[in-house]
Amino acid sequence: MAVLITKTLDNGLRIAIESQPWNPGLSFTILVPVGAVNDPARLQGAANMLETWLWKGAGPRDARVFADALDALGIRRQSGASIEYTTFSASLLPEGFDAALELYADLLTRPHLPEDAFEPIRLLALQELAAVEDQPARKLMQRLRREAFVSPHGQPVEGEKQSILSMSPDVLRKEYQRRYGPRGAVIAIAGGIDPVRVLQIVEKHLGKWSGGSNKEVPVETSKPHKFHLRQKTEQVQIGLFYEDVPPGDYDFYAARLVAAILSGGMSSRLFTEVREKRGLVYSVGATPGSVRGFGYLTVYAATMPQRANETLQVMQQVIYDLKDGVSRAELDRAKVGLRAELVMAGESSRARSATLARDFYILGRARSLEDIEAEVMDVTLERINMYLKKHLYVNPWIGTLGPAEAD
Repeated sequence: MAVLITKTLDNGLRIAIESQPWNPGLSFTILVPVGAVNDPARLQGAANMLETWLWKGAGPRDARVFADALDALGIRRQSGASIEYTTFSASLLPEGFDAALELYADLLTRPHLPEDAFEPIRLLALQELAAVEDQPARKLMQRLRREAFVSPHGQPVEGEKQSILSMSPDVLRKEYQRRYGPRGAVIAIAGGIDPVRVLQIVEKHLGKWSGGSNKEVPVETSKPHKFHLRQKTEQVQIGLFYEDVPPGDYDFYAARLVAAILSGGMSSRLFTEVREKRGLVYSVGATPGSVRGFGYLTVYAATMPQRANETLQVMQQVIYDLKDGVSRAELDRAKVGLRAELVMAGESSRARSATLARDFYILGRARSLEDIEAEVMDVTLERINMYLKKHLYVNPWIGTLGPAEAD
C-alpha cells in the first residue's frame, strides 16, 4: 500500500512524497506558480519563453553538458508552462534521484539564461503561436477562454505576437528574478523510494532556495455571450463554456461524473444524441477543467456549415436535459470510468507525482488515491440528481469558427 507524507519547508516549498513499494522507478514533478495568468499584459508569453530558456545551461554546466548529465542518469523529462504554473518533471531509477535533483535545483536557482539562446527561443515561440492558426479547434477554444475570463486566466500561454517581438533578454531575466522562487511551489515525488531519505535529499538541494513570488490572481468572468471567428474552413467549429463547480467543493465529483455521463464513451449522451442518432458530427465531447477557485465545462464539436445551427441546438438541449436527472446505469458507468482512470494513474509514478503536485497547488493538500476514490464512490444517485436540479447547465458562452455563424 502506498504511503503519503507531506511537509512544508521554511522557505515555503511544499513537499509531497508517495512511497510505492511495488514500483521499481521514481518520478518527481516540480510545480512553480509561474504561468500565463501572471504574465504582464505587455509581456504575454513570458512564462512560456522562460521555461524554454531555463534549459540552456545551469550551475557549472552549459546547455550541452547539462543535457548530457540528464541523459547519463537515464532521465525521461517533460516540462511546460500552462495557465497558472510551470512544471518540470522527471522519471528515472531511484538511485539517481540525488544527482537528478541537484541538476533541477541548478535549473531553478542558477540558470545561465544565455544571450545567444534568446533569439532562437523567440523564433520557437513565434512558430508555436503561428501553429495555432492552422488548428481551428485549438484557436476557437483558446478564444473561448479569453471571452469567458475577464481576469488574465484567459491569456494564451503562447502569448501574443507583439509581446514576443518586444521582449529582450534583460526584460525576461527580470521576469525570472521577480517570479521564480519557492513560495507557493511544490515538489511531488512518487515511486519505490524511502520517504525519509527522499525528504533529506529535497531539503539538501532546495531547502535554501529563495527568490521571487507571484500574487494569486482572483478569477473574474464576463457575462455569457456569443462570438464568431470568420475563417475559411470546411467545417464550422462550435465551442461552449459553462461555469461549473470549483475544486474542493462538496459537489466537485458529482460534476466530474456528470461530465463523464455527457462524454465518457460511445454510450455517453452527447455521442449518442449528436453523432449516432442524428449524424451531425464525427466527434463531439465535453471536457471538465479548473483553475484555482473556479471550475468550468467546455464542449466542442465540428460539423458542416449547413448543419451548424442544428448541431448547436442539439448540443445545448442534451446538456440542458441533465436537469431531469441521470439513471443508475449512467452513474455506474461513469464511476467505473473514473475509477479506471485512478487505477491507471496509480500504476504510473509520473501521473501520481503530477496529480500530487496539482492537488497541493489547487487544494493546499495532497490526497491519496484511496481518498479520491472514496469521494467518487460517495456520490449516490440521489445526490447527483439533487445536484443537477440546483445546478442547471444553462446560459453558456458560445463560440463558433468557420465560414458562417451558427444561430
